[in-house]
Amino acid sequence: MPKVTDWIETYRTAQKAAMDAIPADAVARLIEKLRAIYKEDRQLFTFGNGGSASNSSHFITDLGKGSSDKIAASHGGRRFRCLSLNDNVSWMTALGNDYAYEDIYLRQLQNYARPGDMVLAISVSGSSPNVVKACKWAKENGVYVAALVGAKRGSVEPYADEFVVINDTHYGRVEDAQMAILHMLCYAFMEMPELVVSSQ
Repeated sequence: MPKVTDWIETYRTAQKAAMDAIPADAVARLIEKLRAIYKEDRQLFTFGNGGSASNSSHFITDLGKGSSDKIAASHGGRRFRCLSLNDNVSWMTALGNDYAYEDIYLRQLQNYARPGDMVLAISVSGSSPNVVKACKWAKENGVYVAALVGAKRGSVEPYADEFVVINDTHYGRVEDAQMAILHMLCYAFMEMPELVVSSQ
């Protein structure tokens, strides 16, 4: 019987490799895009399924509260306008019941999103029909699309303006690395609030 501690060490090693492979240049571009969204008073929408839905909710909590608190205190009170579409449970169940589950994010975007806004899709497979369909609609309607995916890449790539791949197929490791990226996006503004007035 294998030792549990050996399994843990193997897992930790693989997790570190996934974290080390996070593309810093892509994350920097996402931070810059969020800076532009803030400065232009645009809206940010994010969504996912399962663990990715939890990461979406967590991200919006940190960006809407922590990041917004920090920049509002130093830059005149304005905050990020951001929403996790997978938190609208009654609306999601109505859309899934009356139309199709693959429409639960698309149809919310049709109510909310305007050209110049931003979508951040979170998916390990990159092929969830509700994520792909929403990103396709967003791309076709002038909404900037960023996608965080795993190594399988999936079918969302053609609709993404920024496509960030975690080079692993293990759901836990990819979700953890994606959450690390989402924390970077938030803490950049918490720890460097001058970003919102910087031209760099």
